[in-house]
Amino acid sequence: MKNTLKISILAYVLIQSATAAMAFQTDLQGAWQQVTMQNGAEITRVLLLSDNHFAWTEYATTDGAFLSTKGGSWQLENEQLTFTYEFHTADTGMVGQSEKWLAKIEQGELLLHQNIAGRHLRWEAADQNKTTPLIGAWLMAGRVNNGEIARRDTNVPRKTMKILTAGHFQWIAYNTATKQFFGTGGGLYTAENGLYTERLRFFSRDNNRVGMNLEFKFEVHGDDWHHSGNSSSGEPLYEIWARRER
Repeated sequence: MKNTLKISILAYVLIQSATAAMAFQTDLQGAWQQVTMQNGAEITRVLLLSDNHFAWTEYATTDGAFLSTKGGSWQLENEQLTFTYEFHTADTGMVGQSEKWLAKIEQGELLLHQNIAGRHLRWEAADQNKTTPLIGAWLMAGRVNNGEIARRDTNVPRKTMKILTAGHFQWIAYNTATKQFFGTGGGLYTAENGLYTERLRFFSRDNNRVGMNLEFKFEVHGDDWHHSGNSSSGEPLYEIWARRER
């Protein structure tokens, strides 16, 4: 009888622990923001955590001038958050490497602590409490030209990844083999009634386009997102993005 009771208590503790861990992982997902001063200028940091992938970006608050970005995949074990980098503009030597942080959520804020570097970062939640069918990580998987679909292999080192939370987005073009970075852009978005709208807050290739609103038609077919309209340069486009699982 006593052994049965002990087993039952242990099973209950394990279930409660697993449930708490799953809840914490869910709570981490979304957009987090930090505004700080650097060399007399206001800098915005944005951390997007979506599914198993992330992007951490810095840009000038006033004009959206791009400063840096890094990202890849993330894992959570207990309160230890591990970032593994697929791109890193400030230090390409970190591509393929991992970095560990202790993570906590207190009063709606994300606290990150790194013992080795002695860094303490506090992030405010930046997403509204909503959902869209586009939340997650996506890889550029093809284009439609003259009604014909041209697919591309998403398993090659040269990637264009797009990460979306409930209200923020970022795309990043990079190569994991050569550690090259080709460009990024991001900001706020909405996706309702077949209309996808982006508002650019930073763009590495041309920050004169910061503040633009870009509207596209969108549809989700299984694991494919069809995205059509005009690019920030005014060129027509029809892209296909595939949901990224790993």
